[in-house]
Amino acid sequence: MSNSNRIFVRGAAILAVTGIAARVIGAVFRVVLAAILGDEGIGLYQYAYPIYSTLLVLSTAGIPVALSKIMAEKIALNDYLEAQRVFKIAFFLLALSGLVITLVMLLGAQYISLTLIRDAKALYPLMAISPAIFFVTIMASLRGFFQGQQNMVPTAVSQLLEQLVRVGFSIALVLLLIPAGLEYAAAGATSGAAAGGLAGLLLLAVFYFNKRVALQVLGKQQTEHHPESVRRIINRILTLAIPVTIGGLVIPLITMIDLAIVPRQLLAAGFDLERARALYGQLTGMAGSVVYFPNVVALALSISLVPAISEAFALQNRALIQSRSAIAIKLTALFSLPSALGLFLLAEPVTLLLFNNAEAGFSLAYMSWSVIPLCLYVTTTGLIQGLGKPILPAINMFYGGLVKTVFAWYLTAIPALNVGGAALASVIGLIVAAILNLNHVRRYSGWRVNWSEFAFLPLIATALMSVVVYFSYGGIMHIGGDLISASRLNALAVLIAILLGIAVFGISLLLLGGIKREELLMVPYIGQTLEKFLTRHGLLRIS
Repeated sequence: MSNSNRIFVRGAAILAVTGIAARVIGAVFRVVLAAILGDEGIGLYQYAYPIYSTLLVLSTAGIPVALSKIMAEKIALNDYLEAQRVFKIAFFLLALSGLVITLVMLLGAQYISLTLIRDAKALYPLMAISPAIFFVTIMASLRGFFQGQQNMVPTAVSQLLEQLVRVGFSIALVLLLIPAGLEYAAAGATSGAAAGGLAGLLLLAVFYFNKRVALQVLGKQQTEHHPESVRRIINRILTLAIPVTIGGLVIPLITMIDLAIVPRQLLAAGFDLERARALYGQLTGMAGSVVYFPNVVALALSISLVPAISEAFALQNRALIQSRSAIAIKLTALFSLPSALGLFLLAEPVTLLLFNNAEAGFSLAYMSWSVIPLCLYVTTTGLIQGLGKPILPAINMFYGGLVKTVFAWYLTAIPALNVGGAALASVIGLIVAAILNLNHVRRYSGWRVNWSEFAFLPLIATALMSVVVYFSYGGIMHIGGDLISASRLNALAVLIAILLGIAVFGISLLLLGGIKREELLMVPYIGQTLEKFLTRHGLLRIS
C-alpha cells in the first residue's frame, strides 16, 4: 500500500481516537447530566441543539470543507502562496457569517421557543448556546487550514480540549443553577458549548501562528505562482461550499423534523406533555447520543477523505482515488456492522449503565440499526465531496429525509411504537441515502464492491461476535446475581461482553482472511508490531 494512503489512514486514525475520547467524555457528561436533570431536563437541554446545529451549518456554510479541498489541490501543485490566500479569504467569510448568525439566534430565541418548539422553557437554553456559533465558526476555518495540508493533529487536539472545557463548564453551571429551576439548569448545560468553542479556538490559534511561518517559507521558495482574483477564489469557495451547506443542513433539518413531529405525535398517541418530553429526551438525548458514538470513526474518515481524494483528483490519479475509496468503505463496514448489532443486543444494559434508565433501551434497540447506513453515508459523503460533486450527498439525504418524515409521522403515533417508530423511520431514511451515495461513488470513482471483502466476511465475524456477546452478558448476569449489586454487575457484564465481542470479531476476521498485511501496516504506531506478531504465527494474508 502506498505511503500516501498510510498518511491518509493515519490522519483518520488520529481523528478517530481523539473523537472516541471526546465521545467518552461526552457520554460521561450525559450520565451526570441525566442524573441531575432527569428525563424532562434532558428534553429541555436537547431542545436547543437542533436549532443550534442548523444555524451552525448556515454560519460555516460548508466553507471549511471547501477550504480543505482547495488548499489540498494548491499544495498538491506546490502553490503555497495561493493556498495562503485562499485561507485568508475563507477566514474573513467565516468570521462575518459567524457573527451574523450568532446575533440571529440570540435575538430570535424567544420566537423560536414559542413558535417552533412551543415550549416557553426552551428560551434560556437557546440564548445560552448562541455565542458558541461565533467561536465554533472561526475555529472551523482554522481546522480547514490544517486539514487542507492533511495535518489532522490540530483538529484532533482542539476537539478534545473543546469537549473537556464544555463538560466541565456545563456541569459547574448546572449544579449552580439547578435550585433556580430546570430551564435555568438546562441553559447552564448548553452554555458549555460556547466555553468549549472559545478554548478550542485559542488552542488552534497557537497552532496556526506556529505553522504559518513554515508555509510562508515554502511560499518564498516556490518558483511559480498562479494567483487567482479574489472574486474567482470566492466564487470557487462558494461553488463548493453552498452544496456542502445544503447537505449539512439536511441532517439538522431532519432532526428539527423530529423536534416538530415526535412530541406532537406522542401527544396524538395519548401521552401528556411531561411524558412526551421525557420520551423525546430518551430518544435524542440518550439513545441518540449512544448511536452516534460509532459515527465518530466515519466522521474522521470523511474529514480525511476530502483533502486526500482532492489531492488524487488534482493529480488525475484514478488508481489512487479507487484505492482510497476501497479502504474507506471497507473500514466503515468493519466497524459499523459489529457496532450496530452490539448496540442492539445490549440496548437496555447500555442505557441502564450510562443513564440509569432501562426504558431508553427501547429507543436504542430500534436506533442501533441506523449505525450502518449513517456511517456509510458519512464516509461516502467525504468521497463524493473530494471528487468535486458536493451537491449529490445533499440530494440523496433529502430523499432519505422525505422517506423518514413520512414514516415518522405515522409510526410515532402508534402507541406501542411511540419513539421506537421515530427511530425506525430514521433507519429507513438513512438506508435510502446511503444506497444512493454508494451508487454515486461507484459511478464517479470507478470503485467496485467486493462482496466477500466488504460484506460477507464481516457479517460472518459479526455473527460469531453476537453469539459471544449475548451469552457472555447473560451468563455473567446469571452467575454473579448474588455476589454484587445489580448496577455493578450490569456494568461488569456489559464491559466483559464488549471486550469479548471485540476480540472474537478481530480474531474471526483474521482467520477468515478479512484483514490483510498491507492494511494492517497502515495502522499508526502499532501496525508494524502487530503485523510482525501475526505474520510470525501465520495469521495474515499478504494480498
